Amino acid sequence: MPLDRILRHLISWQRADGPPVPLRKLTVEQARERYLANSVRQGLPAGDPRAAVGTEERTIGTADGSSIGARVYTPASDEGRVVTFLHGGGWVLGDLDTHDLACRTLASSLGAVVVAADYRRAPEFPYPTPLSDSVAAARWTSRRFPGRDHVLAGDSAGASLALGVALAARDEGEPAFAAQLLLYPPADPSLRFAAAGAHPDGYLLSVDDMAWSYELYVPDAPRRHEPALDLLRADLRRLPPTVIGTAEFDPLHDEGVELADKLQVEGVWVRHVPGPGLVHGYLLMQDIVPKAAACTQQVLQELDSVLRSAHPADERPPAQPYADAIAGD
Repeated sequence: MPLDRILRHLISWQRADGPPVPLRKLTVEQARERYLANSVRQGLPAGDPRAAVGTEERTIGTADGSSIGARVYTPASDEGRVVTFLHGGGWVLGDLDTHDLACRTLASSLGAVVVAADYRRAPEFPYPTPLSDSVAAARWTSRRFPGRDHVLAGDSAGASLALGVALAARDEGEPAFAAQLLLYPPADPSLRFAAAGAHPDGYLLSVDDMAWSYELYVPDAPRRHEPALDLLRADLRRLPPTVIGTAEFDPLHDEGVELADKLQVEGVWVRHVPGPGLVHGYLLMQDIVPKAAACTQQVLQELDSVLRSAHPADERPPAQPYADAIAGD
């Protein structure tokens, strides 16, 4: 399918004065400011159900005795689910504000409490700190919201972190997850799939952008072969049912497809939702690209189907009220 018409115009507009400055030619702060400016939207239309989602700022203790922030989203209609959400941005960019609309969408569409973790980012905190913080966030969520179907979710770098958390939980025996949602996950630190793919550059993310991200996140290059990073070489058996979303015009497309295939071969239930005509980061474009919004809803409908098959309506356990979950914390 050709590149979505609206995305084509957006990319043309972005390049009107020449190609955008590559990430590695910006300071980290400049890159973060640009990502924030491109991600944050002002307000929601009147009557949008996502506007009814409540939010509260929380603090989560980490394994090294520090703490990270978190934002808890409470849906208007509660289906007894909870999501630990890990934002994208190459482990360097992104924060709670860049993914606020995405988390509101998850909460509203799934009827789920969403805990968005503000894990510490590289290069100030390289690997494994962001992963360790993500594990701590998932455990906090599990303790605060027992009895709910717990979903691990993330986009881009956050999807890599989510899968790393799932591997740690499998090996350590807790917490238990009902499903995981991985949107355009980076799974190949060698970037061989990305470099050999059909769209290595020119569609809002380049192979060089990913190389820059890995250099800052894992400066000790040999560590990039560890299972939590080199996901296509990891043992992926006994992981929760997984929904993977990819984008056609994304350097990470082929490794996302390969990851879906590997999970299935290793016995994990997988549903791969392709994003024809879309680019990396479509989760953050729902309000300006109708096709991105439609694909996001398709991904969430697949996830909803997984959760409903695990707990038919007449067998669903009662959800602990949100107010009770955070009482005394």
